[in-house]
Amino acid sequence: MILAAGRGTRMQSMTAGRPKPLIEVGGKALVEHILDRLCQAGARSFLVVTGYRATMIEDRLAKYPAEIAFRRQAMPDGTARAARLAREFAGNDPFLLTFGDILADPDDYRAMAAVLESDPTAAAVLAVQYAADPWRGAAVYENGGRVTAIVEKPPPGSSTTNWNSAGIYVFRPEVFDELERVPRSPRGEYELTSAIAQLIAGVARVLMHPVRGPWLDVGRPEDVAAAERMVRGQGETEAG
Repeated sequence: MILAAGRGTRMQSMTAGRPKPLIEVGGKALVEHILDRLCQAGARSFLVVTGYRATMIEDRLAKYPAEIAFRRQAMPDGTARAARLAREFAGNDPFLLTFGDILADPDDYRAMAAVLESDPTAAAVLAVQYAADPWRGAAVYENGGRVTAIVEKPPPGSSTTNWNSAGIYVFRPEVFDELERVPRSPRGEYELTSAIAQLIAGVARVLMHPVRGPWLDVGRPEDVAAAERMVRGQGETEAG
C-alpha cells in the first residue's frame, strides 16, 4: 500500500501543478521508483491511495506493469484515515504500507516481511532510522527490539530516543480495528501513529527494523538532488 494522497506543500512550487509522488527523479516519477523497488522485493499487488490531483497519479500508473488498485481519500484528514482504505484490499493477509515520498532498498522491505513472518505473535513491524533528534517525524522507543512507545512530531529536544520512524510498516489485519477508533490528534488529523500506539497499549507486539540500506525521505526541494544520486546507485541515507 502506497499513501500518495498529499500535496506536499513543503516542496513549494514543485507541487503547484502536480502531486509530490509525480516529481521526476532520474526521468521517472518518484512513485514509480517506489513501485520498482517493491516489485524487486517480491510484491505483486498494490493499492495506491490518491487525493490531491488524484487523476494525474492514476493516469500515470495506468500503464505501470503491475496489478494496481486505487482508492481516493476524499478528505485530507490524516494517515490513519488513508490507511484504513486498505481493509478490503488486504483481507486477512499482512500488508506493507509505505508513504509515497520514501525511497528505500528492496532488501529492507524483504527483511521487514521476514521479521513479521518469523513472529506469529507480532501485530506490526516498523522501519526505523537513526536521527540525532527525531522531532521532524515520529520518535520510536524500544526495549530489545520491541516498540514500547511512538510519539508523533515531538517538540525539538524533547526525545530521549534516537530512533525515528522511517515511514514503512508491515501490519497484520488487526490494525484496521485500531484505525477505525483513532481519535483526532492535537494537529487536527487522524494519525497512523495513534493506531500503532493503541496496538502497544493493548499489549500487542510491535517490533522494529533498523533500516540497513539506502533510505531517503523526499520531503523538501533540496532532497530531489539526493534522490537523483540514490536512484543512480550512489546511495543515500537522509531524513527529509
